[in-house]
Amino acid sequence: MTLFSAVPWQDLVARHELLASLLLDASLDYQRRHEVQKEYAMLSAVLRLYNDIQSLHKQQGELAQQKATTTDPEFAELIAEEITLVEQYIESESHKLDILLYPIDPLEQRDVFLEVRAGAGGQEAALFAGDLIRMYLLYATRKGWTASVVSASSTDLGGCREAVLHIKGHGVYGLLKYESGVHRVQRVPATETSGRVHTSTATVAVLPETDEVESSIDPRDLRIDVYRSSGAGGQHVNTTDSAVRITHIPTGVVVACQDERSQHKNKAKALKVLGARLRVAQEEKRAAEESEQRKKLIGSGERAEKVRTYNVPQNRVTDHHIDLTLKKLDMIMEGDLDPIINPLSVYSSEERRKTSFPWLYKARTS
Repeated sequence: MTLFSAVPWQDLVARHELLASLLLDASLDYQRRHEVQKEYAMLSAVLRLYNDIQSLHKQQGELAQQKATTTDPEFAELIAEEITLVEQYIESESHKLDILLYPIDPLEQRDVFLEVRAGAGGQEAALFAGDLIRMYLLYATRKGWTASVVSASSTDLGGCREAVLHIKGHGVYGLLKYESGVHRVQRVPATETSGRVHTSTATVAVLPETDEVESSIDPRDLRIDVYRSSGAGGQHVNTTDSAVRITHIPTGVVVACQDERSQHKNKAKALKVLGARLRVAQEEKRAAEESEQRKKLIGSGERAEKVRTYNVPQNRVTDHHIDLTLKKLDMIMEGDLDPIINPLSVYSSEERRKTSFPWLYKARTS
């Protein structure tokens, strides 16, 4: 069975037997017993489904053999119908098992705020940041998502110092979460006369949109400023104080929004961006406080990690999460990100398995 071939079933069975023996230990304290019972119940459900699927596969093989040896056309047709029914059961049970093995992060279905900031490299870094923004907007269009620019700060040469995109659609965060980090470009800048290749960077942060932000942030911790919008926007630009800037005083986090004509709508969207940033900051703080072993198992999630390199002269892009190198940078920059995103989704499943069975990975890395 190829779908779950990577799962160490013998280790799971051994773990299940160990937990069963622990539950017979009368000296086990209440907290530990509760933890053991919870894991035992989860593994019991996993192994029960796995055994059911194995039995269905065996039944499928026997039916296929009967069909191949029968000379009765009507009987062969009945067997074919039964094989189809068994295949449907296998698909249904496999889906249930997949969910148990790789529990879905509830955040994966969230819309996101995607922030891009120019890093090292001056004007060239700002131009690269602008290229990344264009790439993500094109990718959103390919996926049928809705994307809008919440705020942006441009440079004289047409680059972008920083921008925030709001991307809405099915499973956006699940597909884009590994974009967070430092993106590095190697290319000859337009202003370079000697033809030397320069290296510049931009940082990307993908923030899942939060719920009920206004109720979770104390209004007393906020300083709200309004000002006139700038840039494209028709007759309403520079005529009303509709743009909003919010400062979260305890942390110093500042967000701005000017893409809506209504001050109220800009404030609401800015609060959502603020809530997303604060959530990520809290998660990063918790991750930093975890043990070094935990970081090795599931990764620290720190944005400062280099995630991707774009080599323009060689038309090459390398994703450092999975050591994937593709000679199709031109297609990637036109929004064709699936050749990178799809392998990252497989990588995400592996990371979820590490979370489901931390004892197994701890044993293998100790």
